[in-house]
Amino acid sequence: MNTDKIRISGVQAGSIAEELGIETGDYLVSINGNAICDVFDYRFHTADEFLTLEIEKQNGERWSAEIEKAEEEDLGLEFDNPLMDEEKSCSNKCVFCFIDQLPPGMRETLYYKDDDARLSFLFGNYITMTNLKEEEIDRIIRYRMSPINVSVHTTNPSLRVKMLNNRFAGDVLQKIKRFTDAGITVNSQIVLCPGLNDGKELDRTLRDLTDLYPWMHSISVVPVGLTRYREGLYPLEPFNRKSAAQVVDQVESWQRALMEKHGSRVVYLADEFYLMTGRPLPPYEDYEDFPQIENGVGMVASFVHETLEALSGLEAGRGETSSRQVSIATGTLFYPIMEELVRRVEEKIPGIRLTVFPVENRFFGGQVSVTGLLTGQDLLRTLKDRELGDALLLSRCMFRAGTEVLLDDLNRSDLEKALGVPVMISDNQGDAFVDNLMNIAEGWFAD
Repeated sequence: MNTDKIRISGVQAGSIAEELGIETGDYLVSINGNAICDVFDYRFHTADEFLTLEIEKQNGERWSAEIEKAEEEDLGLEFDNPLMDEEKSCSNKCVFCFIDQLPPGMRETLYYKDDDARLSFLFGNYITMTNLKEEEIDRIIRYRMSPINVSVHTTNPSLRVKMLNNRFAGDVLQKIKRFTDAGITVNSQIVLCPGLNDGKELDRTLRDLTDLYPWMHSISVVPVGLTRYREGLYPLEPFNRKSAAQVVDQVESWQRALMEKHGSRVVYLADEFYLMTGRPLPPYEDYEDFPQIENGVGMVASFVHETLEALSGLEAGRGETSSRQVSIATGTLFYPIMEELVRRVEEKIPGIRLTVFPVENRFFGGQVSVTGLLTGQDLLRTLKDRELGDALLLSRCMFRAGTEVLLDDLNRSDLEKALGVPVMISDNQGDAFVDNLMNIAEGWFAD
């Protein structure tokens, strides 16, 4: 852990730090006499209303700055690394790890496995806690760093050791209890593997975790993802329609009991389970506060709800232009939902005609059918030489965060050149989807 001064990489305009004369390239030495090792220390010690910062200028001069501010008000300092320390990598060899199933030759960052509690707090990443030391648990509790998101998978100690291939993995329930007993909110996920942690083992895990409610705020159950690159790895079977239906029945039974006991479902199923079975997704309201939407839980219900809400609120006359033909590419799992949804769009936006193309994922293999794992190669193979109309609309979830780059390093410009059509990237929310279609209807591609 870093115990030295920390370089300041940026100062936000109009911030407290700028008013004090702190500049990019200066160093943060301490806050209220406390050395700052990482983001946990920084967040905790800057929460006070009265602060004394020790700063080292670029010329080596040191000075102290006294600050009076609103509680939780940000100082406006930026650092090279948001953790302010080295990131902790994963020490497990999980039998279901998706990264171990990636093909060779992809960009290096895709093969990195993080397992850092600070990333859990900052960005919602899930951690296994196998590399979490006692002093770090104490620090999280002392600093009230909440929530913490934990990849549990099973509370059976010997089974968890087997699934994570780590002899230190068996004490997860004890560590979670340390947090919940201290009033730290925990969210958990279970990657469900047929024949390993399903059935009675899933019941055991759900019983152990829901006993910790309300500090165990939510639990997601997601199906194992299997690619075609599993040579030499633990033999796992994918879920099928029948086995997925059994999981839905099992978890919905838990939800009914938990609603009666706590007034909350607590445990939620990934959308994929419902899409695999062909059953209707739960109503929008059943996802409560959507605590695990980033885990693919309720994403479809939210998108459909937001789309219909946006359509109902359209201004009269918007989109009444000459006819526009728009293509939409999506994963095979979401295709039936999107195909039904675009008919509603066509009813509300005069002159727009939508064609939905289901894209099979041959890059990772047919068992991977979600939209977010489609690659440029898959898109080109499906869409090349097809009549795509005036524009192609793609979901933001296909692209690396903050970029226009797909998983196989093809980008939007590459697609436009190869397909001969403008490509619009739409954010994952339903209102953004409708707004982008309206922009296309009104001639965005001609700008």
